[in-house]
Amino acid sequence: MQVLTVANQKGGVGKTTTTVNLAASLALMGARVLVVDLEPQAQAGTAMGINVPRGETCRSLGWALQAFVQGIETDLPSIIYDRSALLEGWEAPGVLHLLASEESTMSRAQDLLVGAGFAATPMLRRMLLGLDGCYDFVVIDTPPAISSLAAVGWAAGDWVLTVCYPEYATVRGAVTLAGSVKFVAKNTDNECNPQYLGAVLNKSSPPSSWKRQEVDVREGMVSSGLLPFVRDIRQDDRISRSFGGGVPAVLTFANLPPGRQYAALMHEVLGRITRPRDSWEIAPSSIEEKLGV
Repeated sequence: MQVLTVANQKGGVGKTTTTVNLAASLALMGARVLVVDLEPQAQAGTAMGINVPRGETCRSLGWALQAFVQGIETDLPSIIYDRSALLEGWEAPGVLHLLASEESTMSRAQDLLVGAGFAATPMLRRMLLGLDGCYDFVVIDTPPAISSLAAVGWAAGDWVLTVCYPEYATVRGAVTLAGSVKFVAKNTDNECNPQYLGAVLNKSSPPSSWKRQEVDVREGMVSSGLLPFVRDIRQDDRISRSFGGGVPAVLTFANLPPGRQYAALMHEVLGRITRPRDSWEIAPSSIEEKLGV
């Protein structure tokens, strides 16, 4: 089981859409995939058509985290939502499941994690290791801040991927995130050892429409050591429409640019996971390189 965490300390960069579309792409490939929604606002659940009802907060990840921190045994599979119905009509799909968030229970879980300090950082990883054998991939959506919940999400991952978009501030947030990931092993006595995987540029423009800020951001991603993926995700209203409809864009628009871009990104992610870092292809930093000039 490979655990991939999607993170950035800045909100609005597209972490959730990246999370659910990578997960759905993996499931279309035939993999058994679990999405873990660590965001108190439950954005990944919304993007997959699930909102935890008020009377079912015991099915939320926040409730399960509270129980785990307090040493209470939890039947994690019993609270997981099966969203494999989203894959109907596709040939030989895998499974797509969700550990859903809910604001009140996640806020209380965060308070408990803060109180427990560094000792609580490996908690989510320990929970997920109990599901080893049930899934091929786990993809975690994290809150847009450096917080106890975010740290728990980084620590749970085998790999941490960050997301930027063409604004200067997102590069600074991604650099901070990549630096923070390096200290997880030390802070958990090597129980958790996530590896930084790279940065996705989201909401990008075609090369013919690049403005100075986008060129600077692309160059900053390379020069800052963020290891940007070659496949970026273009600005496209169909992605946000799919989010609002509770179905990942890679399923709604599989044969159109949004679907093809996320599928290509998924294959690039898998390539990095399976190959040594010195063999990774890094996105070009300038328009001349992009166009092969």
